[in-house]
Amino acid sequence: MRVTQSMLASNSLRNLSNSYSNMGKYQDQLATGKKINRPSDDPVVAIKGMFYRTNLTEVEQYKRNLNEAYQWMESSEQGIEHVTKVTQRIRELLVQGQNGTNTPEGLKAIAVEIGQLKEDIAGVANTQVAGRYIFNGTMTDVKPVAVNADGSFTHEMNTEPINVEVSKGVQLKVNVNPTKVFDTDFFNTLQAIEDGLNSGSLEGSDLLSKLDGHFEKISAERSEIGARYNRLEMIDARLQDQEIIASRILSENEDAHIERVISDLTIQESIHRASLAVGSKVIQPTLIDFLR
Repeated sequence: MRVTQSMLASNSLRNLSNSYSNMGKYQDQLATGKKINRPSDDPVVAIKGMFYRTNLTEVEQYKRNLNEAYQWMESSEQGIEHVTKVTQRIRELLVQGQNGTNTPEGLKAIAVEIGQLKEDIAGVANTQVAGRYIFNGTMTDVKPVAVNADGSFTHEMNTEPINVEVSKGVQLKVNVNPTKVFDTDFFNTLQAIEDGLNSGSLEGSDLLSKLDGHFEKISAERSEIGARYNRLEMIDARLQDQEIIASRILSENEDAHIERVISDLTIQESIHRASLAVGSKVIQPTLIDFLR
């Protein structure tokens, strides 16, 4: 086959164009830190990257859900802890009022304090977090305990669970059953204690045993939310491990090895200079050069 001058020039220009393309690829990798900048660069890497990134996005969303669950549980646990302390104080006052050594004025003073503690418990029942009542099930826009003009309480409590998806296919209840902490019988017992102290007729009553029964229910609910909180922490630790693994796999799939890219770019630059030097010798001769 006869090799002409135009063939040599065309091949030289094509090779120079390929060299520019390779240099551009390495420069893009060096600038972005990624192996590919478009799916056509490597479809396999691009498809794997879509799956890995989806996995990482799911983990990040579950972590945001965890923050919501932490907010609900910590606020609920703090509220129940406060009610526990207040109930213990009411029990102390009840025992003090039943010892038979108090004057009628002293009993009324104890009744006043218990009345204030009762209203404090009602305030805890109406705790709001981000504008939502956390002790009213799914009816987060309705106040569970309303104080009437005569000082009595009206209860409108919802016991539906609020579940948050904290992992793939795993939902965790984040609220408590308000009827086990702020039920009507509890407030009726507190009202009976207050009325008994005002009237001075506490002897022989079973109010102390009733109060202890409510205290046991409150403690049981606190233990339950504590157990769920421990499980939430374990799920959180597992999600953190999954996030680290997913980030590492995504990095291994898409991130460029900078040292190798720099080395390849340096080699390609040397090849390109050599191609330019050779191309200048091939393309330089013209018909006038042969006629000289």
